[in-house]
Amino acid sequence: MLPNKTLLEARQLVVNYKNHRAIDGLDLSVPAGCVYALLGGNGAGKTSTINTFLGFNRPTGGNVFIDGESPEQNPAVVRAKVAYLPENVALYEYMSGLENLRFFCTLANIRLSRQHAHDLLVNTGLQTDAHDRRVSTYSKGMRQKVGLAIASAKQAKVMLLDEPTSGLDPSAANDFAQRVRAAADLGMAVLMATHDLFNAKQVADRIGIMKAGRLVEEFDAHTVAHDELEHKYLAHARGLL
Repeated sequence: MLPNKTLLEARQLVVNYKNHRAIDGLDLSVPAGCVYALLGGNGAGKTSTINTFLGFNRPTGGNVFIDGESPEQNPAVVRAKVAYLPENVALYEYMSGLENLRFFCTLANIRLSRQHAHDLLVNTGLQTDAHDRRVSTYSKGMRQKVGLAIASAKQAKVMLLDEPTSGLDPSAANDFAQRVRAAADLGMAVLMATHDLFNAKQVADRIGIMKAGRLVEEFDAHTVAHDELEHKYLAHARGLL
């Protein structure tokens, strides 16, 4: 994989829901090895953007691509390249974390030995004594780690995260951020929709602010100060910019 190859791209994307324009002319690109944090309030278009990359929304105008493929034209090919973690990872409560991991991998035609599954869960930071416990006993952070293990097993090129740290305590959010950063450092392109400015600043390479379906401002996460980011975010949210 080329180090700066664009793996996730939107070109003049427009998405309408009946009489409402959810996304309005979005241009966005995320290369391999990059974490892009998409900030914005409720209704800004963050989730609609992710759902369009997943193929759940059909573009009204423009295009989206995952590693050069259209989710609309080649859904099966795109699904094989993408890992998706929603705000609440859907796992089977009566099964263990290890059983969930192996089950979802089987659905994706990935055969995992028990030992390989254990190794993947260890790599995501899930404590070993939880591997064989029922998911009904898991915290949200533990469920997210199983989701990351599924993404790792799938060897996805792109990871889409929708409010992944919502409801996590600061320690769990920090641990999750480190795991996402590690995935990007191995060459994955990550798009993360979030309200969490601190987490965005901590893990992202690029940060964009969405408002009314438009990308209104972008930042280099490594050079923008937290105070400046917060000021800009609040100014856009309050209609001052």
